[in-house]
Amino acid sequence: MGLFDKLKSGLTKTRKAMESSLGSLFSGFSAVDDDFYDELEESLILADLGVDTAVKAVELLRQRVKETRLREADEVRACLKDILVEMLNVGETALHIGTKPSVVLVIGVNGVGKTTTIGKLASRLRSQGKKVLLCAADTFRAAAADQLEIWANRSHVDIIRQDEGADPASVVYDAISAARARGTDVILCDTAGRLHNKQNLMNELGKIARIIDRELPDADKEVLLVLDGTTGQNGLMQAKQFKEIAGVTGMVLTKLDGTAKGGIVIAVADALQIPVKYIGVGEQVDDLMEFDARAFVDALI
Repeated sequence: MGLFDKLKSGLTKTRKAMESSLGSLFSGFSAVDDDFYDELEESLILADLGVDTAVKAVELLRQRVKETRLREADEVRACLKDILVEMLNVGETALHIGTKPSVVLVIGVNGVGKTTTIGKLASRLRSQGKKVLLCAADTFRAAAADQLEIWANRSHVDIIRQDEGADPASVVYDAISAARARGTDVILCDTAGRLHNKQNLMNELGKIARIIDRELPDADKEVLLVLDGTTGQNGLMQAKQFKEIAGVTGMVLTKLDGTAKGGIVIAVADALQIPVKYIGVGEQVDDLMEFDARAFVDALI
């Protein structure tokens, strides 16, 4: 199965939901009037683009239809797709990991798939010839390091861990020391997913960041926020809070194969102006896909 087919298959639920609304809207197309725009806006909101993003997309479409005098359904649909692609293209989607070592800090609330994402990303980077080290800095949640170790073994990469309750920053320090000694290319750091006490989380992430900046001042650093696609607009709220706390450089949307509301990808990218770098569309190790805005929209509509 090619990448586009896999993406299309993974977005089946969302695409079917959009087809049932957008499909009838365009198949019964007679004129680009206010009724058409109202129905389109409602369809986009139902796909979980969110009110603000849906309104913005429809307004942009209204302007371009007027400027270019589009009349045919296929032309209007193509114009809508172009607008959605533009909304997704808010920054570089490739990981910025050119130094040796580079650091990728992975954040997000518990249950969104952080550990699984790290394991899949480790496997992907290793297949690209990079030497990867996992850092189990989520010392708060019972068995978090055990789960990460399972993924380390599955992905054939090293892991640095300490006992439950250890200082996360000290685990990161150990990982940096090990990475230097072993000639590691990329350190992938798992972190605790507590958001109910933002001050504690902010303090913890701040301490980790200071250790990284002190020990690796010239290293490339990424802060990847993992969001569960099935949570829809709640995911957008999480993303806004983490953006304030952690200086997010990119996002990973997981579990998109399990939701009819994959439009949340467009909502978070547009609302936060942070690029989506990966999406998860299945349980297999190769179901974490590098994000491509055009391929995503083509698979969606």
